[in-house]
This record gives sequence, C-alpha cells and structure tokens, in this order.
Amino acid sequence: MKAVFDQRQWRHDPKHFMANGAIKPNPEQPKRIEILHAAAEAAGCSFEVPADHGLGPIAAVHTAEYLTFLRNIYPRWRRIEGAGEEVIPNIHPARRTDGYPKSAVGQAGYHQADTACPIAEGTWEAAYWSAQTAIHAADLVAGGARAAYALSRPPGHHAFEDLAGGFCFLNNSGIAAERLRAKGFRPAIIDVDVHHGNGTQGMFYARGDVLTVSIHADPARFYPFFWGHAQERGEGPGLGFNLNIPLARGTGDDAYMKALDVALERAESFGADALVIALGLDASIDDPFQGLAVTQDGFARIGAAIAKMGLPTLMVQEGGYISDTLGANLTRTLAGFAEAS
Repeated sequence: MKAVFDQRQWRHDPKHFMANGAIKPNPEQPKRIEILHAAAEAAGCSFEVPADHGLGPIAAVHTAEYLTFLRNIYPRWRRIEGAGEEVIPNIHPARRTDGYPKSAVGQAGYHQADTACPIAEGTWEAAYWSAQTAIHAADLVAGGARAAYALSRPPGHHAFEDLAGGFCFLNNSGIAAERLRAKGFRPAIIDVDVHHGNGTQGMFYARGDVLTVSIHADPARFYPFFWGHAQERGEGPGLGFNLNIPLARGTGDDAYMKALDVALERAESFGADALVIALGLDASIDDPFQGLAVTQDGFARIGAAIAKMGLPTLMVQEGGYISDTLGANLTRTLAGFAEAS
C-alpha cells in the first residue's frame, strides 16, 4: 500500500489540555508519528512526500475566515502581554450567529471549541501538511491506486468548517472526501475512531453527495457529548446521508464488527465508489481513553472487512494514542486490508 507523510507534521508539539477541570499533558504527541510510521512500514507500506496542492482543496470545506484565523492567530497571541505559550480559549459565544470580535482572545473562543486544541508556533504548518498528506493520498486513489494510507497528524475529524476541537484543526478526512468528489467519485466516509467524528458530520450534514458514517463510544457520557447520537440523520438535502452508530463503553470485537457491517451496508446503499476511512485506533482496549475494547485481532478484522468492499480506499489517520499496542493496531489493520484485497 502506498503511504504519504511530510516531516513538517512534527512541528505541532502541544503541551497541555484540560480534562475534568485538571490541566494535563496533551496526549496528541509528536511521538505518535514515529510509532505509526514504523507500523505502516511493518505492514509493507512505502512512503512518499506530498506535493503542495495549495489552500484550494482545504478551502473547499473550511471557511476563508477560519483559515485566516489559523494562519495568523499565534503571532497575534504572542503580542498580548502576559499571554500563555499556547492559544487556548477561555470564553465562547453562546451560538455561531453571535458577533464576530476583532480581539484575538475573542476569535480564539469563536474558532476553538475546547481546551484540547492548543495552537503554538508550529501548529499551522503541521496542520497544513497533515491536510496536504490527505490530499496527496486522495489523488493517489483517484489516480488508480487500490488503497493509500495518509499519516495525517495532527488529526482532523473533530474540526468543523470554522472550528477546531479535540486535537484537530483541519478536517483531513473531509478534505480528502471532497477532493475525491471533485474528481468524479461518490465517496463515503466511515469513521472508526472511538470518538464521534463531529466535525466531519457537521461539514456534510446538509449535503447528500458525501455519506458520513461514524462508529463510536456512546456520547451520552463520552466526548464529544453534544454530537454523535443515533437520531442525527442529516438535514435538508443531507437528510438520510448521515449515520451514527453509538456503542456502549467497553464494546469488544464481535459487537464492533456487527456495527461495521451496518456501516458498510449503508455505504453500499449510497452507491459509494470510493471509501475514506477515518482511521482512529483509539477504539483499542489498550488506548488511554478507554472507550471501547477492540483487540489487535479486531483491528485485523476491521481492515479485512473494509477491503472486501472492493472499492478504492483511502485510510486517513485520526486518533490512537500512545500505548504498548498502538503500532501493532495499525500494522494489523493495514495487513488485514492487504490480505483480504
């Protein structure tokens, strides 16, 4: 399988995030790159460096206002006397239609959903090249590759068109799906991350030309809390083109595979001719977030089930945090896909 990665993705090195009122070390660490890169190579992947496709494919799904914010907020923040080393919001609008402030502090609150998406000096560059990695991998698939793996980091599926959140800044899976759609494909996004892909859902919620499906831990008591419930089916032209499959905490391999069968059947009913897999590995039984309980064998089964669809497939890295089995989970997923292809 072809794989894509750019070294500039190392430049995002977040220090903090807040959970349950406590400031903790940020788990979305650059070391994930080292683990995932080696794991993809162990599965037989050969890496290439992405070309620079510019802002156009990114701006196809993110607003120009938001991209201007991401590009400029860090130097603006540093000019604030006594400001912290990272851009972290402390106030938010009650609704998206509230006024748009000129203040860097106010704009941070408007464009950052939570305290888990701190912005530092290298964040924009890393996020930009993470997106370029997904775009390049989409082009490989559009050009005839059976499958490709995008080692996109920072991840993206919690990023809305104008809002960062949950370690995510640019929605790599959404950008890749839109790239495939623009090249004539009818893509389905299937998100297997333990957390609901709320940004991806929001991005395509009123559209019927990209199917969005997410399998995740039940958000009634799990991040992102406000999105990911089964009744969310889309709206307007997108009604019936969004499917959420929330699972009970601790769900293991067999029940997970039944949910994946439902997701793949929906993609088939949509008439998808390409798949974008938002490949979170944090459904692992060993992941620090402890939402679901998928084993290494389970990840191999996930890869195999996706391959049996027989469609051009792009796997875009999402979550999956440092544990003893993070690398093995990726290797088994990619190997399971290859063996079933």
